[in-house]
Amino acid sequence: MSRRRLAGFAWIVLAAALATLGACADRGVVPGQSAIAVDSADQVLEQMVTAIVGDGVRKSLVSADTAYIYSDRQVARLLHLKATFFNEDGSPSAVLTAKRGEYLMARGTLEAWDSVVVVSTDGTNRRLRSQHLIFDRDRNQIRSDSSFVYDSPTGTLTGSRFVSDPSFRNVTTDQPKGRQKGQGMALPGQ
Repeated sequence: MSRRRLAGFAWIVLAAALATLGACADRGVVPGQSAIAVDSADQVLEQMVTAIVGDGVRKSLVSADTAYIYSDRQVARLLHLKATFFNEDGSPSAVLTAKRGEYLMARGTLEAWDSVVVVSTDGTNRRLRSQHLIFDRDRNQIRSDSSFVYDSPTGTLTGSRFVSDPSFRNVTTDQPKGRQKGQGMALPGQ
């Protein structure tokens, strides 16, 4: 056998040995198997921060402990999120926190689920609690079809759904019920 043939034969034997060893090893999850990667996201970001901008004006600043980005659908699924909403003059008006959410990038819509709390930043300690809330960038509006509790220094308001600006200046509710403190409570928007 010539040296050239012997070297070629040695490479074939080595390749076969490596393939055999590889087949015996525990390879865990292999691409192409039926196991699904964590949420099959295109990107996974930790400590994500993004601004929601409409007509060149910052509407909110959203941060999350973890974000799963799906590029083809332009969706970000968020865990432990916080969103700061801004007034027309750029000052913060309210802060939203929730355990999970979804930001639809193309529409500029932020949905929050699970222990959603929105607190005003004007020092009045107004607080809205719900299990689901939607922020619409184009309308600069928050809304929910879930029941909610709205606490203010003058009382508590509950209802089956609501629509409001992020500053709670103009609020519309369905099936409102409330308790008042002191001199009474003006319903939001009055």
